[in-house]
Amino acid sequence: MSAPTDRLWEEIVYIAYYLHWSFDSILELDHLTRARVIDEIGTINARLDAAGGESQY
Repeated sequence: MSAPTDRLWEEIVYIAYYLHWSFDSILELDHLTRARVIDEIGTINARLDAAGGESQY
């Protein structure tokens, strides 16, 4: 696999793991939207880590 293909798989697995979205749903997202979703997941995880794992939502 090439580096871009590897990166796409990482993005798909990351989103699927955290949001439980289907493979097809994730692939339908354009790159910028996928990147935004990944950033938002990271932000949520950082907040949870800072709060000691307690959800603020």
